[in-house]
Amino acid sequence: MLGELMKYRLLDILACPYDKEFPLKLFVLERKEYPKRVLDRKKPLCELYCAYLSKFLRELESEPPCEECIKWEVSEGVLYCGKCSRWYPIVEEIPQMLPDKYRKEKDDLGFLKKYRDRLPEYIVKRGKPFNLGEMNQ
Repeated sequence: MLGELMKYRLLDILACPYDKEFPLKLFVLERKEYPKRVLDRKKPLCELYCAYLSKFLRELESEPPCEECIKWEVSEGVLYCGKCSRWYPIVEEIPQMLPDKYRKEKDDLGFLKKYRDRLPEYIVKRGKPFNLGEMNQ
């Protein structure tokens, strides 16, 4: 997926392109606030999964905080599939969900090096298609 800014509510429709795992896990590294945004639709905005709270809607004990959620974009982060261990970077608010053959190893490794201390080891050292495991140090 290229061209769509990374809103929390996108995780309600995104699945892993390889194995269709849903929902993907979101790791927010940096986010940007848009405080003037207001909710102009009926709640909830998401149908199944609230990524802002990291919960399925059926698990929520109260209404989801859509008014707060719409004010944020994830500017840097990672989408992760727990089933196939693939990770997808979010760079400058754009989720980069490209097939392995179109990804740039140098760029992905640079991203991991930049955020290695803020991401789980299973992404940094064992994530697919590229990682910073022993062979790539």
